[in-house]
Amino acid sequence: MTAPFLRPRRLRENTILRNAITETYIRPEHLIYPMFVGDIDTPYEIKGMPGITKYPINELVNEIEKLVSCGLKSFLIFGTPNNKDAIASAAIEHHGVVPKALRAIRKAIGNAALIATDVCLCSYTDSGHCGIIKDGRVDNDSSIDIIAQMALTHAQAGADLVAPSDMMDGRVRCIRELLDANNFSHTPIMSYAVKYASNLYGPFRNAADSTPAFGDRRGYQLDYHNRRDAIREAILDEQEGADILMVKPGVTYLDIIRDLYEHTNLPIAAYQVSGEYAMIRYAAINNAIDERGVVNETWTAMRRAGAQLILSYHAAIAIQENWLL
Repeated sequence: MTAPFLRPRRLRENTILRNAITETYIRPEHLIYPMFVGDIDTPYEIKGMPGITKYPINELVNEIEKLVSCGLKSFLIFGTPNNKDAIASAAIEHHGVVPKALRAIRKAIGNAALIATDVCLCSYTDSGHCGIIKDGRVDNDSSIDIIAQMALTHAQAGADLVAPSDMMDGRVRCIRELLDANNFSHTPIMSYAVKYASNLYGPFRNAADSTPAFGDRRGYQLDYHNRRDAIREAILDEQEGADILMVKPGVTYLDIIRDLYEHTNLPIAAYQVSGEYAMIRYAAINNAIDERGVVNETWTAMRRAGAQLILSYHAAIAIQENWLL
């Protein structure tokens, strides 16, 4: 038998050398941990998301303090109020659950962590939709005014970064203009630029209490059959003033992450959504997979595709138990 002339395995057999030439890696600063806060008295585990909790404000603050001490530095806060109405009035209240949480976090930890907030009306409308309903449909233009006011309310309460997830046309520009007009030109926008109408959001809707009362969100979220729409949406958000572009979901849309990486110079974030978390978690609970290994592999895939930031419900346990490879 003729021996092979080229032997790529030479660079893989020695562990130290293999690690030295690793192209893609995960560090704590690449991770953002989504967390849920509500007008509730006691925390509870979210249905369909084993290990993930919705907190009252004081316990949210305690959990963030603990995670910051472990090395996790970035968080995305979702709020769920008790009162919902047709115009999402709770979304812009300065004494609402998210502004109160932001002020409490700042009092406890100052600037020791980056605190981002989700900006969307779905948890605040009685319809469960991401915008205001007029004549039986989601009205884009009246919705973005309230969405922008919500972003400003969060910035005024101490948010480092606002993340609009509604997929209304023009909302990034509306937010940017209102923030700038109110002396928050320093506040970045992480736009959910490419948010697909995915089947992987089910557990999240339990967490955010945001299941639509009628219809679905395919009238504003992207059709998962389409690829070029994603590039168009991302470029529009960049032109309107977004600072970071997000792709959601994550692992099932690696081609889209790569497309954005190649078509824009803005940082890319990928959101490993609740359904992706649940599939990994339940498989691990049933001893079908190595949870740590699969989490690292999926995160590496998103980073390899071009995402600089990863939003994941596994971020806390990965930091606390030193999972990062």
